[in-house]
Amino acid sequence: MDILIVGGSGFLGRELAHQASASGHTVTATFTTRAGDIPGIHWLAMDLRRGEEITRALRKTEPDVVINAAYRKADWATTADGAICLAMAATQHGCRLVHVSSDAVFSGADVHYDESATPDPITPYGAAKAAAETAIRQLAPAAVVARTSLIIGDGDSGHEALVHDLATGRRKGVLYTDDIRCPVHVTDLARALLELASSDHTGVCHLAGTDAVSRHELGVLIAERDELDATMLTAGRRADSDSPGALNVRLDSTRTQHTLRTTLRGARDFLHRER
Repeated sequence: MDILIVGGSGFLGRELAHQASASGHTVTATFTTRAGDIPGIHWLAMDLRRGEEITRALRKTEPDVVINAAYRKADWATTADGAICLAMAATQHGCRLVHVSSDAVFSGADVHYDESATPDPITPYGAAKAAAETAIRQLAPAAVVARTSLIIGDGDSGHEALVHDLATGRRKGVLYTDDIRCPVHVTDLARALLELASSDHTGVCHLAGTDAVSRHELGVLIAERDELDATMLTAGRRADSDSPGALNVRLDSTRTQHTLRTTLRGARDFLHRER
């Protein structure tokens, strides 16, 4: 299978490219500023904010599947408009599309959200993701829209880097006890996305871990796994801060999980350290 991974130089994109190549697929991965260093991958410069570059990339690579793992939190042009242009182009070129979305499309008012839940974002990033979802489901009804949560790795994610900085005193900050999500491991997420890419699934899927944990609990789990001083992680409440964002958002992935071979582990599982 020929796969085009948009946002291939990002955290999730790199794992997708690595797994897809290791499985024998022909992989092209896009980047905006710097190509990745994974061998066996064709790296292609492409900016989602430029429609002509999207068209050129699809004509050049002629992929069977396009997986969009690109985003910029503060940039509507990439996260919303660019994703929509990509969906239109993929449809015109007869490519299957898997679009990675986020639990940021929800406000947290209902706490538990399954695949049928209607987006009600309260942040600009969430609004951009929700706009992309709505347009893609109309323009590319055969596409998969895969919502996920906080993405954790083996020490190389942004969340883990923050915990390391806080636990070693390189940075000051607070981890919220009332900000709850369902983190997923990047290897599980990439494997599930590739499974969806080669399937006949359509519509919304949820790809999140089974454990609902607060940002602070997640930080403690990371610190314990990496043998850091968890007492250095200051606890606080988002509700008492000036930081905007949803509080308790728990993606229910049960329906999607029943259709997948890939197991989406919970944070307490994949961050557990053998003693």
